[in-house]
Amino acid sequence: MVSIWGAAIAGLARPDNADPADAPLAASEAGLRGQFPPDKHGDLVYQGYRLFTATPVYGRRFSGNGLSCANCHLDAGRKADAAPLGAAWGMYPAYSAKFDKVVSFAERVQQCFQFSLNGLPPPLDSRELNALLAYSQWLARGQPAGEAQPGRGFPTLARTGDDPNPWRGRAAYAQKCASCHGGQGQGQPAAGAAGPPYAVPPLWGWDSYNKGAGLHRVDLMAGFLKANMPLGRPDLSDQQALDLAAWIQLQERWPDPRKGWVDRWLAR
Repeated sequence: MVSIWGAAIAGLARPDNADPADAPLAASEAGLRGQFPPDKHGDLVYQGYRLFTATPVYGRRFSGNGLSCANCHLDAGRKADAAPLGAAWGMYPAYSAKFDKVVSFAERVQQCFQFSLNGLPPPLDSRELNALLAYSQWLARGQPAGEAQPGRGFPTLARTGDDPNPWRGRAAYAQKCASCHGGQGQGQPAAGAAGPPYAVPPLWGWDSYNKGAGLHRVDLMAGFLKANMPLGRPDLSDQQALDLAAWIQLQERWPDPRKGWVDRWLAR
């Protein structure tokens, strides 16, 4: 079982206080770094990219599970209908129904760490948060602020006339999803790893998102599945996507931290 506090403490307790983002670039990464500005700003943008695509490695001080940001925001945050970062950047500050207040983009990223990554919100002055903001801003370059872009967020499915049925979703999962995500939703670790980072993300269990995450909602998960799954060849019907989302929502995962369980655990 992964402890969000253990993950945070492990990140802070490295003897040399080294940050993986400071590591020299491998030859395979040198060309990628060249896509970003050739200055310190580009260094920060690139740190944001690495953190975004391998969060358990580069964001481990504040991450509490095995997911990376890019597991939900596909193609390193660039794919339409998978909550692309560039399309989101110019729409903040925005009202958050979850917290009943207007939040900044930085606060929204903090919420992702708390709920989707089951971890701790990075402080506003942390290198991790500033790197992610720099990467998000870079992806949004050239887009007008305040104008919703095509493919922003996840699609909304029309009503099918039939309620989401998790038992049909169970069968659809075995047929469509289990070969990649595992029969128990455990995902597939990267080559040579016993846990995170994952080559295929876990959909439930202790290394997945908690019950406060947006994808724990059937409507949001169904829209994501319909637009993007199976990866690279999406072919689900609207009803299949809804049924799958209902099945995934039923599975065991960490509780919503807003319910007070963290405070009760710390007070033991």
